[in-house]
This record gives sequence, structure tokens and C-alpha cells, in this order.
Amino acid sequence: MLREFRQFLLRGNVVDLAIAVVIGAAFGAVVAAVVQDLLTPFIAAIGGQPDFSELTFTINNSTFKYGHFINTIISFIVIAAVVFFMVVKPINALIARSRQQPPPDPTTKKCPECLSTIPIQAKRCAFCASAQPAEDRSD
Repeated sequence: MLREFRQFLLRGNVVDLAIAVVIGAAFGAVVAAVVQDLLTPFIAAIGGQPDFSELTFTINNSTFKYGHFINTIISFIVIAAVVFFMVVKPINALIARSRQQPPPDPTTKKCPECLSTIPIQAKRCAFCASAQPAEDRSD
């Protein structure tokens, strides 16, 4: 049983998942630092007060901290923007650059009569024996 447990722990996908969680946590800390240390003071410099946590109202001795909610929404939007512009866009650009060759030409087509898949060079459909239009054949 111990051997099976060790094999389970050392399988590639479990190790990859553990690495992803650790890197994700570290990346989350970096993004939070960017938001707290750079972007929030920048917002404060432009708009005045970046912290809305003191905004509240009271109904029947119940305090509603809507300022904290506003802070959370702003943090979410800023973090999402940082992740999008600093991670998603650059990675998409790298992936687009790596795709240099166009996709291969198709080797099959649909028969217009029976909608079966046939080779693109076929003169007749193998399923319904209908003649295929000459303009569909290349070469």
C-alpha cells in the first residue's frame, strides 16, 4: 500500500499540480504587491483617497460596510487587469509568434449528395456513387 501511495505522489500530474499551486501562490503575492504598492497609490494620487473601508451606514444597529465591498471590487478589477495585460496578452503574443506555418490543407471533403466524408481528389463518392464537381478537385 505504501508503494502505491508513493507512485501516486510521484506521478507527473500530481507533481505538476503541486508545482502549479506553489507558483500560483507566489504569482498571487506578486500581483497583490503590484496592486497594493504601485497601482493603489497611483489611484490615490489621481483620485484622492484609495481606501473606502470607512464608508458605512447603519440600519437598526446593523452596520453595513459598503466601503469594504467597494475596495474588494476595485481590487478585483485591478488584479484582473494586471493579470490580463501582464500575463495573458504577452503569452498570447508568444504563442502567435510560434505558429509560423499555416495549417495543412484538408485531405477530405463532404459529398454534396449524401454528406459522407470522401477524399478531396475523389471523382465519385464511394458511398452514393455521385459524380463530384470538377472545381473541387485540385492538382
